[in-house]
Amino acid sequence: MVTATPAAARSLLNPNDHLLLLIDYQSQMAFPLRTMDIGQLRSNVAMVGKGASGFQVPTLVTTVAADSFSGPMFPELLDIFADAKVVDRTTMNSWEDPKIIDRVNAAGKSRIVMAGLWTSVCIVGPALSAIDQGFTVYVITDACGDVSDEAHERAVTRMVQAGAIPMTALQYLLELQRDWARATTYAHTTGVARVHAGGYGLGIQYAAHMFGGHEGGGG
Repeated sequence: MVTATPAAARSLLNPNDHLLLLIDYQSQMAFPLRTMDIGQLRSNVAMVGKGASGFQVPTLVTTVAADSFSGPMFPELLDIFADAKVVDRTTMNSWEDPKIIDRVNAAGKSRIVMAGLWTSVCIVGPALSAIDQGFTVYVITDACGDVSDEAHERAVTRMVQAGAIPMTALQYLLELQRDWARATTYAHTTGVARVHAGGYGLGIQYAAHMFGGHEGGGG
């Protein structure tokens, strides 16, 4: 007989059990994107970054050839992680850079959440490499983009087949909160969602304005 208990699945994320790896959100990498509107991508990236920052999730931000080719990081991430030490590298696969691995090992987390540009290069490489070394990898697929739908979808399929767990930006934010009774992060979660979560965010604004409500919703 199976007995239910009021406990979360072990596979669900919490702010203390993972490292967030944000990879190559740079202008040159964004110019050829064809998989989604760049404005929507930037909003999703900001939702992930603000969510992680507010929940104090250990976060590693990396760029590739920032001074010679790929250019500056998205301004919203520069604002969110103003005090972060961004790691620049030359390898397409960030997992092959010793500086990145030193930071990963220093974080001491067996779960890695990844997002970045492009899905088929900058995300596939570290995702497959981390899985191969025994890490559990989550990929925020709507905070990733690529030069074609085919490239993005084949990359996601390849990672999932290897064991990666796909999720969305809003799912990531709400999974960090998990319980609306967690008052210390309630305002942060609903505030980020109000700005970046599309129609759901407008619903939060509407409830607060029309009814004095402060329910986060989200089911």
